[in-house]
Amino acid sequence: MKKKTHGLGIFFVPIIFLLLFGIYLEMAKGNARAYTRAQFKADVAEGRVLQVEIEPNEQTPSGKLNIEFKDGTDAVLYVADVEAMETMLEENNVPVLRDNIPQDTWFKLVLPALIVFVGVIFVMMLANNQSGGGGGSRMMNFGRSRAKLSIGGMNKITLKDVAGLKEEKEELEEIVEFLREPDKFVKVGARIPKGVLLEGPPGTGKTLLAKAIAGEANVPFFSISGSDFVEMYVGVGASRVRDLFEEAKKNHPCIVFIDEIDAVARKRGTGMGGGHDEREQTLNQLLVEMDGFGENEGIIVLAATNRVDILDPAIMRPGRFDRKIAIGAPDVGGREDILKIHAQNKPLAEDVDLGHIAQTTSGFTGADLENLLNESAIIAAKSDRAYINQEDIKKAFIKTGIGTEKKSRIISDKEKKITAYHEAGHAVLYHVLPDVGPVYTVSIIPTGQGAAGYTMPLPAKDEMFLTRGKMLHQIMVSLGGRIAEELIFDDITTGASSDIKKATEVARKMVTRYGMSANIGVINYDEEGDDVFIGRDLAHTRNHSELVAGKIDAEVKSIVDECYAKAKAIITENEEVLHKCADLLLEKERITMAEFEALF
Repeated sequence: MKKKTHGLGIFFVPIIFLLLFGIYLEMAKGNARAYTRAQFKADVAEGRVLQVEIEPNEQTPSGKLNIEFKDGTDAVLYVADVEAMETMLEENNVPVLRDNIPQDTWFKLVLPALIVFVGVIFVMMLANNQSGGGGGSRMMNFGRSRAKLSIGGMNKITLKDVAGLKEEKEELEEIVEFLREPDKFVKVGARIPKGVLLEGPPGTGKTLLAKAIAGEANVPFFSISGSDFVEMYVGVGASRVRDLFEEAKKNHPCIVFIDEIDAVARKRGTGMGGGHDEREQTLNQLLVEMDGFGENEGIIVLAATNRVDILDPAIMRPGRFDRKIAIGAPDVGGREDILKIHAQNKPLAEDVDLGHIAQTTSGFTGADLENLLNESAIIAAKSDRAYINQEDIKKAFIKTGIGTEKKSRIISDKEKKITAYHEAGHAVLYHVLPDVGPVYTVSIIPTGQGAAGYTMPLPAKDEMFLTRGKMLHQIMVSLGGRIAEELIFDDITTGASSDIKKATEVARKMVTRYGMSANIGVINYDEEGDDVFIGRDLAHTRNHSELVAGKIDAEVKSIVDECYAKAKAIITENEEVLHKCADLLLEKERITMAEFEALF
């Protein structure tokens, strides 16, 4: 109902303002019309004037004539010689009414200011109500914290609702125990951690874990985003930090959760504003507040970020954030558990194998898996089915991972044939090389991300790190499409641009980051992790000489050239399979793992 009231206010305020202003103008001018002195004399001579009311000024012979005509109209004439006009009217037998000196009433004097005052009050009230979201004026409470408070019992999420993060949950269960039974730890001299930092890629469940801890401990839970502290007005962020911790102290034991803390806790001295930057003032206040509340007071600050590398060192030290928990993508068992949770309210067909889906989704986060099942449900609903089958999940996997297939796109036979051999080149190398693959799907149907086709491998298992051999095989697979085009058509296209970029990136990381080049040695020359901030570094400088840069470029080229030659030899040796795969793709447009392996 409040939103509706706000809409009516927006509609009526300008109408009321204009109405009051119109009344004032009408009162100011009356119903009279002004006209010239010559017209007045002509009307008097011709007998059109019924009567005239004279309003002389106080100290001058001037005044105002209110003229009433016989036809019912009227007019106003300001004259400099009232007595001469009165004599002329008497000579022409026109009745004259002489009024006293007019005095403006207090209402006329106050009305203009009253109109402006009422208009301003209306606009301010409307703006305050809207910015307050129905919760009162926000203009007077600008420095108040915007944290949302969830009292115990309101948060229904517990650690049972979090899957795939077994070790992380075990660490955080200690936090729950601290909040439930703090005396047990105080007796042995233990200090309850003041802060816990959850770090990891987006979608891995950091925010969900924080809510689960609050639900498990059944304590008040303050949640706020880092961006909610910072405003364009100086001092507002620091004020909101103070207000947040004041509220937390009133409700202890409690949890304060700051999501995306990197928005407010970036390294200081990295902006154009220097030490007086609003973000830095907010960070300084946050540091003071985290030091300010006493030990074992029962306030635990949880924070989440996926950019721990840009956080200020002062906030990372023990005494502020005592624990740092890394939350990564789940393994195959964790993915299966996550899929089971998200599939609880979704009817699945008998052919759906969640274990197989978990195996094929290596690298997926919890958010990715939830999105995968949601897209599958949408596909099933569009097919007028009340359940999800395995084919729906396969389509959703392609849609979320590669992009929607554009079957309606018109492609010439020549381009389709080039694409078929290009993807067949990738597929042959995936099958032959032992450290990559096997092939899951090969398609020449264009996707929404601009690819003319795709070759999707099926990882056999999750791997914690890459070997030099596997990285070389990845480079070879990336070059397979370009090699097939060169062998079959004796020409090359631009379709391999992304493959060449990927191969170059892998080779450069081998040389500069992982020390996998005998000529360069076991030295790190990678500059990707060096953040450059305006105000601290105006120009990016290399950490090595031009001579070393030239050697790095030469070594990267050597690795790519060597992989190109080896991949070309493998595809030439399996050229018969290359032709068979391309022919089958031209016939069916998409082939499965079993169909491709049958070609060998």
